Amino acid sequence: MCGICGFTEDRSGNIEVLQAMMEKMRHRGPDGEGIYRKGRTALGFRRLSIIDLKNGDQPMYNEDKSLVLVFNGEIYNYQELVDTLLKKGHQFQNHSDTECLLHAYEEYGKEMVHHLRGMFAFAVWDEKTETLFAARDPFGIKPFYYFRKKDGGIVFASEIKSLLEHPDCPKKVNEQALDYYLSFQYSALEETFFKGIFKLMPGYHLTWRDGNLRTECYKKITLRQEKENTSKEKNTSKEKNTSKEERKRNLEEALADSIRIHQNSDVEVGSLLSSGVDSNYIVSKSRVHQTFSVGFDEGDGRYSELEEIRRGEERQSSRKDRAEASFNRQKLISAEEFWNAVPEVMYYMDEPLADASAVGLYFVDQMAAKHLKVVLSGEGADELFGGYPIYGEPGALAWFGLLGSGIRKGLKIRVKKIPFQFKGKNYILRGCEDLEHRFIGNAKIFLPEEKKKLLKSGRGGEPLDVTGKTYEGSRKLDAVSRMQEVDLNYWLPGDILLKADKMSMAHSLECRVPYLDPKVYQAARLLKKKDKIRGNRTKVLFRDIAAGAVPSATAKKAKLGFPVPIRVWLRQPEYYHKVLKRFRSPASEQFFQVQELNRLLVEHRDGIRDNSRKIWAVYVFLVWYEVYFSDSFRIPFIIC
Repeated sequence: MCGICGFTEDRSGNIEVLQAMMEKMRHRGPDGEGIYRKGRTALGFRRLSIIDLKNGDQPMYNEDKSLVLVFNGEIYNYQELVDTLLKKGHQFQNHSDTECLLHAYEEYGKEMVHHLRGMFAFAVWDEKTETLFAARDPFGIKPFYYFRKKDGGIVFASEIKSLLEHPDCPKKVNEQALDYYLSFQYSALEETFFKGIFKLMPGYHLTWRDGNLRTECYKKITLRQEKENTSKEKNTSKEKNTSKEERKRNLEEALADSIRIHQNSDVEVGSLLSSGVDSNYIVSKSRVHQTFSVGFDEGDGRYSELEEIRRGEERQSSRKDRAEASFNRQKLISAEEFWNAVPEVMYYMDEPLADASAVGLYFVDQMAAKHLKVVLSGEGADELFGGYPIYGEPGALAWFGLLGSGIRKGLKIRVKKIPFQFKGKNYILRGCEDLEHRFIGNAKIFLPEEKKKLLKSGRGGEPLDVTGKTYEGSRKLDAVSRMQEVDLNYWLPGDILLKADKMSMAHSLECRVPYLDPKVYQAARLLKKKDKIRGNRTKVLFRDIAAGAVPSATAKKAKLGFPVPIRVWLRQPEYYHKVLKRFRSPASEQFFQVQELNRLLVEHRDGIRDNSRKIWAVYVFLVWYEVYFSDSFRIPFIIC
């Protein structure tokens, strides 16, 4: 796991710019660094040593040094790839997973991406053709950012803060990104919160040559069963009439294989642990000896799973089939610690993220990094196997489909006009909406009409402008699968995986996600609706599999998420006034209608309405803005 950066068409010859970009990502790779510089092209690298500790330094070259590569991630099938490439005549100089990428590029060109099993963002510079080729893994586990220089060159890096060190980098807020962020709670567009800086999207590769830049999708994450749209990739989809036992066996075998290969490492691997089934299954099926958990210190214990985790560990260690118990380390996060950490969290996130659990993740990764370099984590299980309770909504709202569209529209208008909340109001409003407008992912913060009132710009973008393409392509799927597809393509890379990467790498910790593996993904695509949602049960088939590995109470435990007591804290004077001060700041005046912000805050404090998620979304944006756009703001415990 590492940090990478570089640029082309640089006429200054000033290597100090590259070094500044690398230094800004020291946290991603404190174990070493490397530089390539030739002509107008430069590549930089910061290393966190995991595999082949002695020989894995980068930038790395092929035999004649005509290709040079910088790589962030892990290729879990690299030994298999090495065997294949050796038979084709390639010569290897070390045992790292990095070198196989160079030879794969020599052998397959840009089609190399179809041979990779892992998490990755990398760039290859071809000296002979003066071409830069870069790619990002299909799930978007690893980040890759870039911008175009005025002279036609390209600048790229693992983190935006690294790009900002380049003198040609634009530094202006993208207000369109703010608009959609207020709907999704994360940066949902290809263009980031910094105008002119873009993400390479998941499953895309990029080619730059002679000032011309092209990005292309090579792999779309979809639950559709049609043949894959590439001649080089075999269609691994099976017949739809597989039995439940076949689907269960396929998934169980894929999970076992993925968890096994995700432990390939020359250093110890541990795991993050909650009280839920996803992380407990990984711990049970892995060889990890250390696990890490956090909770929040908020009186009644509703916001801490730590005691439940302790009981679960006791039950698990008593199982006869458990080879060896793991040691669980825990931390209880105080309100003061949480709020004080927000600026640093926003610094490492690069862009605003209104998912308060990112702060909790920051602390658990901080704790884990004191003991090891690699952890496993359960991201992706809910999206692939049907784990979110909201996936049961199509069934609960099914009877609305018996009403004509005109009746639903009229009912919605009448109910919206009712000035007060009543039990069932939101249920009726959601039932009267089409799925495409009702569901935009696991977060839906502000409605378009609310954004128009809130934003100084008067913007109020429709979320369907973002998700529409995915919904259009999934029309043949059932409603639950369509919701999963939206989450897999937006929520998962935009929120879940981004915070997993940024919060772990903030502490020089590698986070691996065994559920997000090509074989597991292919097995999940075969699942039927009844394998995912059945009444109030979620992840039905996966829970059946997990029941053989974890205690029954854990396998059956309902989805809890990562509860954070923001709602409670915002009614306490100390934190109410902390937010109020931010809402009255010059930055707030610049972007928002301050009276609307005050209304949201007062309504929440007085118990009229739970506005906590809306308040938090605005608050963390304002914190982020001060971190990146205020010359006077300093985070005291960051050493750059």
